[in-house]
Amino acid sequence: MVDIKDLYEWCKIPAEKLEGHRDLKVPFKMVKDSDAMGELMAREFVDEIKAANAEGRIFRAIVPCGPKSWYAPFTRIVNKERVSLKNLVVFHMDECLDWEGKLLAKNDPYNFRTFMEKYFYGGIDSDLAVPLEQRYFMEPSKAELIRSKIQAAPIDLTLGGFGQDGHIAYNQSRRHPYSHITLEQLKNCSIRIQDNNLDTIIALAHRSFGGAYQFVPPMSITMGVKECLSAKKIRLYSDTGTWKQTALRVALFSPTTVEYPITLLQTHPDARITTTYETACHPLSLNPEWEFAGVNA
Repeated sequence: MVDIKDLYEWCKIPAEKLEGHRDLKVPFKMVKDSDAMGELMAREFVDEIKAANAEGRIFRAIVPCGPKSWYAPFTRIVNKERVSLKNLVVFHMDECLDWEGKLLAKNDPYNFRTFMEKYFYGGIDSDLAVPLEQRYFMEPSKAELIRSKIQAAPIDLTLGGFGQDGHIAYNQSRRHPYSHITLEQLKNCSIRIQDNNLDTIIALAHRSFGGAYQFVPPMSITMGVKECLSAKKIRLYSDTGTWKQTALRVALFSPTTVEYPITLLQTHPDARITTTYETACHPLSLNPEWEFAGVNA
């Protein structure tokens, strides 16, 4: 468990002092706002693809459904610069499921495939598009196929965001009272179906449905930490603001812990987290006069 006194010290650091901080455990970059972050995320992804194209090699990426701000810039840059995606192989990071572990209705707002087909693939000029056979959408019936495809050759890049408990893909902090896992088990977990944590459901309900948790998918299928960390590069981004502020501080300063899976990024040789100023600006850093039991005593 993260020590509350340590957490207080991490959270009270002003956002302006995070980049280049001497105690960072993973590289960090801060941008002004969601638009700037989306442009940066799209630009970096396109440049990686262009480099692979110039070398005549396949580029294999694990791609998330969010943050959403990068899809329009990605589409614009690809079409404007005529960047071929014919050598791009896409492994979609995760998918939401209903209470029986089945795929959601096509028009459910949490159907990631529907979103990606519209916003990631939909606007790309047809002569530049990722071939259909190189798009691997996460679903229960394809878990073993996707696992074998990922094991067959190196992943070049893992893109993603992170959750309120620092989950990468849907690798949430395991909170089952009768089933605990070690850090090593978390690091080596693979593609699987799981129940979503209660705090994840509540967070998503407030973010998307005015607190109506009844509409939040209770289950998910996710890429494992093992697959995410297997990439040559990992780039995580967040423009969500208050929902991610504490998870970011833990990611940047905490030792590795199963409580926050994102801390495993510090074991990777080429990982970076990028967020907006709002996400980096923790309330404790703005209110140094606050006192807490067990911290300031």
